[in-house]
Amino acid sequence: MFQRILVAVDGSDSARKAYDVALDLARKYSSTLAVLAVVWPPEFAEDVETEAILEHSQGYYEGVLDRMRAESDTAGLVIRYEVAIGHPAEKILACAEKDRIDLVVMGHRGKSLLQRWLVGSVTKHVINHAHCAVLMVR
Repeated sequence: MFQRILVAVDGSDSARKAYDVALDLARKYSSTLAVLAVVWPPEFAEDVETEAILEHSQGYYEGVLDRMRAESDTAGLVIRYEVAIGHPAEKILACAEKDRIDLVVMGHRGKSLLQRWLVGSVTKHVINHAHCAVLMVR
């Protein structure tokens, strides 16, 4: 049913639940799984600040993905972990299109109040524009 699954993560509890659901579905359907974290660059910052923020954020998300990789029993699964830079909804949609994803799995909320609002809008944007099924995990 779902041959290729994409899960978007941001380090939040909601994203961890989405990852667990996506991992379970990948096992059940013998699917490939793409795990994507997206660094959202600041809109109003100096070049030096932006570069430092991006480096710090990439390091943070690499750590999140490393912990997920280490904690999960992924025996027999093909899983790709990736950190992208850009607008989260656009990067998720682009990855889904490029990789011909059958199902996108996303959490309901982000890490902070602002990110909860932003991730909520990211989730809505993905639901409204994805070419495939989208599963929102609460």
